[in-house]
Amino acid sequence: MTKRKILHQLSCGWTVACAVFLLCVATVIGTQAQTFTKLLDFNGTNGAGPLYDSLVQGRDGNLYGPTSGGGAYGYGTVFKMTPGGTLTTLYSFGSPERGDGVWPMGGLVLATNGNFYGTTNYLGDCGSCDYPSGTVFRITPEGKLTTLYNFDFGDGAYPTGALVQGTDGNFYGTTSRGGDFAEDWAYGEVFKMTPEGGLTQLHVFIEGDDSVTPFAGLVQACCDGNFYGTTLSDGGSVFEITPLGRFAYLHLFGGPEGSYPQAALIQATDGRLYGTTEQGGAFGCGTIFRITLKGSLRDVHSFDGTDGCTLQGPILQATDGNLYGTTSAGGANNSGTLFKLARNGTLTTLHDFQGTDGSAPVGGLVQATSGKFYGTTSAGGISGDGTVFSLDMGLGPFVAFVHGAGKVGQTGGILGQGLTGTTSVTLNGIPATFTVVSDTFIKATVPAGATTGYVTVTTPTGTLKSRVPFYVLK
Repeated sequence: MTKRKILHQLSCGWTVACAVFLLCVATVIGTQAQTFTKLLDFNGTNGAGPLYDSLVQGRDGNLYGPTSGGGAYGYGTVFKMTPGGTLTTLYSFGSPERGDGVWPMGGLVLATNGNFYGTTNYLGDCGSCDYPSGTVFRITPEGKLTTLYNFDFGDGAYPTGALVQGTDGNFYGTTSRGGDFAEDWAYGEVFKMTPEGGLTQLHVFIEGDDSVTPFAGLVQACCDGNFYGTTLSDGGSVFEITPLGRFAYLHLFGGPEGSYPQAALIQATDGRLYGTTEQGGAFGCGTIFRITLKGSLRDVHSFDGTDGCTLQGPILQATDGNLYGTTSAGGANNSGTLFKLARNGTLTTLHDFQGTDGSAPVGGLVQATSGKFYGTTSAGGISGDGTVFSLDMGLGPFVAFVHGAGKVGQTGGILGQGLTGTTSVTLNGIPATFTVVSDTFIKATVPAGATTGYVTVTTPTGTLKSRVPFYVLK
């Protein structure tokens, strides 16, 4: 192994009071109801095998996501689902006439322009290229898909994680292989892409690095504006990379703290990053860990099999401040679990999958603005092709952002429900000008004098507050 890279001190580019992370999330529920509902079964025709990452809520209040198989040609789909479980297939991958990519494995990201962006893991139409290795695509809520970029191994190969839209408006992501035509030593990359498809390689992982193969997507953190991600090889790692490509390892796994972090990180309201490992820990079934932006790591929970095993999807911090997630194996039926990790460190198994209601949930959860959680399983159900489910913990509605940061004078999107007739929008107590576009979407402008804080929307039926603060940038 090469000598471990030294982490440089990086300056903060955001005008954010980092202490805001010490605040508790707004909504706290003391006594929670708990209702699990299987909403639909995938059957091949409507998709099959949804994999990594999570569903995403659109401007219309519906949920969007990909499946890695099934559809008209058997190579995956993009679908829309109502909160009640009615599915519409928007696009089927693998048409011989179109030359698009196949096997979309990561989730979608809702961009500030209202469209969704995602990746396929293989093929694509790159003209005379030798190694068609996946694509980046844009798809409208109506299902019009445009391939923005075709990978050719030398510029990256086999993307599996979701993209993230940075504060500069560009998209950032990873490929699990490639990055140079010397196939024997190129093991993935971090890239930046414009909304029109212009790609820039920021970092290429090579043979001899401490850890390679970035499998998951990235998260952009507050305070420094840098991106953080994970790699899989040699036990795995957590790394940091600036928008300009300055790279450093924060932590190398391989001990009792877990190994093989396969999912994307999140940044919680305490300012730390939280993630999962697929294996390792005290019982070998994986862990939840937290790590500071300076690289100090601590285990939060080790799974022992009875409470789940093999964590492949990202965790989520919900409006009650607790962490929620999935395990793809273990539990009462060895088919995976849903869990809650309380702020005091207590883990509660919320649901044990049993096959008929789904099995092997390898993706994470999304909390819709209704307060309910939604997720997918990669297998099980009536046809064995997976399911979509909801979990109601009795948490109330809130508002969310299309993009959670912006400058004074910039207009952004607010997601919610029951927004028709809204009378005020405030950011940390400062009134903002706004336009109600629909019952589930508002456009609002960051007001002069505003500082980082929570957004409050006053509707005819009550007041809705954001789950996390909105960050005001320079």
